Amino acid sequence: MTLEELVGCNITEKKMETVNQALEELLVAAQQQDCLTVGVYESAKLMNVDPDSVVLCVLATDEDVIPLQIHFTLIQAFCCDNDINILRVSGMRRLAQVLGEPSTADSNGNEPNDLHCILVTNTQCQSLKCQALQDVGNYCEESRCKNQWVPYLSLQER
Repeated sequence: MTLEELVGCNITEKKMETVNQALEELLVAAQQQDCLTVGVYESAKLMNVDPDSVVLCVLATDEDVIPLQIHFTLIQAFCCDNDINILRVSGMRRLAQVLGEPSTADSNGNEPNDLHCILVTNTQCQSLKCQALQDVGNYCEESRCKNQWVPYLSLQER
């Protein structure tokens, strides 16, 4: 491995770690400000009614489930048509931890929330002007410049 490859890999790893952390901070901040929509169905309804309020769409899965992939394809197309940043992530357990959600059904048999699609909204009265949103948005933009229209992150357990 050359020095350039070694340094490039190190920079890429640090950048991914920074973007992972920024995404987690953004999701927590959006949840605290009630600017988070969770669930494929709920997200589709919001994007149909008010796509201009959506600043980020997070599509999460740890496995390839065909019906979910069909939903993701439709959501991705809608986001591209409406200039909404999209991010694919794996690490559903970590995502549930970040949002304070149970990752499995509880003792009462209540199913956990559908975390496969999460929208971050930016309403007029509650502006999410934070560094984390800028970092994630920059990462999405840089990925599009490299013809990677739906960038991918792997959320790591902590």
